Amino acid sequence: MPAVRSAFDVAFWFLDRAFNDNEYLQPQKMQQLLYLAQAYYAVLNKGQKLMPAVFVADEIGPVEPNVYVAFSRGKPAVDVELFLPDDVERFLDGVWRRFGQHTAERLTRMGRETMAYRQARQRGPRSEIPVDAMRLSFTRAQTTPGVDQVVRPKVLRTQSGRPVTVRSWTPAPAGQK
Repeated sequence: MPAVRSAFDVAFWFLDRAFNDNEYLQPQKMQQLLYLAQAYYAVLNKGQKLMPAVFVADEIGPVEPNVYVAFSRGKPAVDVELFLPDDVERFLDGVWRRFGQHTAERLTRMGRETMAYRQARQRGPRSEIPVDAMRLSFTRAQTTPGVDQVVRPKVLRTQSGRPVTVRSWTPAPAGQK
């Protein structure tokens, strides 16, 4: 199950973030940020999708066609979630911090160099780029930064300031202590 309701939720998050940073977000750059976000999220979450989206290998690079068409004449009037889950916002913030300052051309070149994109292009124009292929391409990180360079782990500290490692609690199976 994807972490957010639609690709538009993520697209509008990037638009708002760019606006808050006094930057115009070009449609092509937004497409590449969506692709990067989906791929890195799949790496971090064992293949789970960030958003229910399908990316295709267009001649201009990886594209989510529904978002592409909707934004073709400007910002569409669609209902989006104003507040995404905290973990998703932290993740998207990491993607923006790592890639937001890059040009659309650089991000497009990065997306087109991934094995997932190249394999889809070999199957034919506008072939789907499977999320598993995206995950594998970005896990290997041959043409893209490693996931540890994109998303920083959340560091919690004790009241004295010492960093601590936190794991979620998993109860023992019934009958075991």
